[in-house]
Amino acid sequence: MAFLPFWIVYGLSDFLAFLLRYVVRYRKKVIFGNLRNSFPEFSETEIRRLAWKFYRHFADITLESVKGYGMTRADFDARMVFKGLEEMNALAEQGKSVLLLGFHYNNWEWSGFAQIYLKHRYLVVYNPMRGNPQFEEYLLGIRRRWGAETIPVHKSARATMEFDRKQEPVALVLAADQRPPAITRFWATFMNQEASFNQGPGKIAKKTNQPVFLHLTRKISRGHYEVSFIPLIMDPREVSEEEIMLTYVRAMERYIREEPAWYLWSHRRWKQQRPDGYAMADDLPGVGEATRDR
Repeated sequence: MAFLPFWIVYGLSDFLAFLLRYVVRYRKKVIFGNLRNSFPEFSETEIRRLAWKFYRHFADITLESVKGYGMTRADFDARMVFKGLEEMNALAEQGKSVLLLGFHYNNWEWSGFAQIYLKHRYLVVYNPMRGNPQFEEYLLGIRRRWGAETIPVHKSARATMEFDRKQEPVALVLAADQRPPAITRFWATFMNQEASFNQGPGKIAKKTNQPVFLHLTRKISRGHYEVSFIPLIMDPREVSEEEIMLTYVRAMERYIREEPAWYLWSHRRWKQQRPDGYAMADDLPGVGEATRDR
């Protein structure tokens, strides 16, 4: 499939979307529940339309991930546009590393192509896949193909500190919207629901004082994407870990609401319940007001 023409890939994607939505009913309860809770103002007709749009998009990015293995540089150049490279590369020339906080919005598997244009060493953090090491290696091969390096999440903090010690400028890419272990103490309102987040990005930013950027991927048209590197916190030592994380959460929400169908609604993101005694970051003194203005 990686070497099929795009018109065939998208024909297969249309069929896959139909199967997922109407035959397999892939995670229907999770998807519809997430959409209803995130958009209580939407009518049931609007929720169904949004769900169908999501299934089509999900089928697209699934097959695009496989297709990425057979794409040439010319293919990527024709389908990927990058914004914010100047500011990122200026920091690399100064020897400064950055944190790139991404999220599961549009095609994240093609983002490794950014290494072609960035002067930072591009480090992509991933969660090891359970029970399917062959497919995991396939996906990692796509991410590494243009020079990016992949690091399992449990080694990310140590790797970051090691590169920081060597004063080698890196861009550490974290999809920080994934559901973390239950022990995390950072909770915030995310898409109208209470959600927990891994505190690692805030801790790394504070310890290293690396500027924090949002890694945003927008869909321009089918199979064409625009990747933007957007500054969030340029001097992390001047703010709290909670403010760093809450700034990231609010930025995600803003872009998800621009085009909701492009987010990964099939993920059981809001499954966990906040334990008693765990505060909401939104309610911490001086944090909520600061981030709302960003």
